[in-house]
Amino acid sequence: MAAATRGCWSWGSLLGLLGLVSAAAAAWDLTSLHCHFGAFCECDFQPDFQGLECDLAQHLAGQHLAKALVVKALKAFVQDPAPTKPLVLSLHGWTGTGKSYLSSLLARYLFRGGLRSPHVHHFSPVIHFPHPSHMDRYKKDLKRWVQGNLTACSRSLFLFDEMDKLAPSLMEVLRPFLGSSWVVFGTNYRKAIFIFISNTGGEQINQVALEAWRSRREREEIRLQELEPVVSQAVLDSPHHGFWRSGLMEERLLDVLVPFLPLQRHHVRHCVLNELAQLGLEPRDEVVQAVLDSTTFFPEDEQLFSSNGCKTVASRIAFFL
Repeated sequence: MAAATRGCWSWGSLLGLLGLVSAAAAAWDLTSLHCHFGAFCECDFQPDFQGLECDLAQHLAGQHLAKALVVKALKAFVQDPAPTKPLVLSLHGWTGTGKSYLSSLLARYLFRGGLRSPHVHHFSPVIHFPHPSHMDRYKKDLKRWVQGNLTACSRSLFLFDEMDKLAPSLMEVLRPFLGSSWVVFGTNYRKAIFIFISNTGGEQINQVALEAWRSRREREEIRLQELEPVVSQAVLDSPHHGFWRSGLMEERLLDVLVPFLPLQRHHVRHCVLNELAQLGLEPRDEVVQAVLDSTTFFPEDEQLFSSNGCKTVASRIAFFL
């Protein structure tokens, strides 16, 4: 178990784990045999919800909505032996609020190989779809890639990063894969998970959080019902977002819209302490304070939210050590 989750194990759990080693080894051989012949094969899909929830509780600062929404949706989806459609999550929020981090945790705790699993596919507009003039080729390649990988393993995870930089027409290719049809292009695809990540809607989320703070409402009192309409509208109104006129939102193909709230000073402090722990270092007050002092906060009057969230914490710690 990774160091990030050690704090969630009791001595009883550890002792019990030792007793399961030989049984797990035998089960591994059986699973490998099943996968070899293509029967009962879930590839390397082995969800660990206890580990996921523990890691989220310890390391994802200030995101009560994201934690609850994602875990609830994943559990319901994975526990359904015959889902009617793939699980489609859309993550929205300001930079550095934990969207990419949460996505990496999902890969780590859903697949044995984590982000290196052959059944986890990460797409970036800058890397995979850089030239608008090649869009027709990209569409064919993306359709072939998704179709081929779902044929190889129905339990596949597709991550699309920086959706606010993705050519909208590219998403038209995915529409047939995200709905409730039984089979698409001869491929059983209903157990797949699609995650879309973007900063679009971040300003609207920040405004709701700021108004809540000014009204002296607790951060945890902010509900999805307050955020979902304004974020959805921001996406629909943005011609730069990958969902623009793609039909994905209009046809309600997104299962869960996941908002990430802007981070306050104590959340950034939490990130600094976590990073120091990951480096194997004792918390040093002067380092923590130096990182906080070098962080920019907004709005200008309140100085409430971190401009970069926790995105630059690691580099700032290295500078002040």
